Amino acid sequence: MNTPALTCFQFSVTDHIAHLVLNRPQEMNTMGPDFWGELDEVLTQLHKSGAARVLVISSTGKLFSAGMALDVFGGAIQMDDASPEGRAAIADLLAGLQATFSKLEALRIPVIVAIQGGCVGGAVDMVTAACIRHATRDAFFCIQEINIGMVADVGTLQRLPKLIPLGVVKELAYTGRRLPAAEARAVGLVNGVHDTPEACLAAAMQCAKEIAAKPPVAIWGTKQVIHYARDHAVGDSLQQMGWVQGAIWSNAHVREAVTAMKQRREGQFPPLATLREFGDS
Repeated sequence: MNTPALTCFQFSVTDHIAHLVLNRPQEMNTMGPDFWGELDEVLTQLHKSGAARVLVISSTGKLFSAGMALDVFGGAIQMDDASPEGRAAIADLLAGLQATFSKLEALRIPVIVAIQGGCVGGAVDMVTAACIRHATRDAFFCIQEINIGMVADVGTLQRLPKLIPLGVVKELAYTGRRLPAAEARAVGLVNGVHDTPEACLAAAMQCAKEIAAKPPVAIWGTKQVIHYARDHAVGDSLQQMGWVQGAIWSNAHVREAVTAMKQRREGQFPPLATLREFGDS
């Protein structure tokens, strides 16, 4: 895939595992204008390319991310509350930010996040769009928006209730208190808690390695089915399951997976097809 020039991130693909690192520790990895443009471009390229089978997101410094940078709402982006027209435009401005994090959820490959230190405000919006979360023992989650007089608006309040009990969501959203990693593990927000950032990233990478060893199209189908079942009735979800299985079933993949397991070797599977849009040159 064509890797864009990045200032907010480091990005690499090794052994079918894409690794995106938030890399502005001196700014506490806040989400400024460049963050949104670069993340959107990377996710678009990853979605089109079949090079990676899983995406791991990690960070640098003391905080995973302190959330939205104040300069997002300065300069070209204004939250104008002085007129009905200005207030109406706020929804369209937010839709662009929401769409970027929704690309994480819609990505054709699973997304794993390794979280160290604070995961604050917009960072919670981001990690709730992932499939799997690992955290360091000193990590915490905070719906910071209520503490600065606003409603969280880029996905936390829509996705978090599908991940943890509703009463816990309401408490966090109403109070803005910190949710420590141990409590996040207890309510099911994170899959594992680790002593150091290095151990946290290693656990995420190990999980990614296990995913990358599976047939990419079967992982794609599994992600589609899980997300559909989350949002639809059981009967509708079973019907969709049949359509997905009928679309991607491969006797050859099953034979290779079983043979590789018996021979104690990695299976050999084709990548997802590269996507090309009608507007691509």
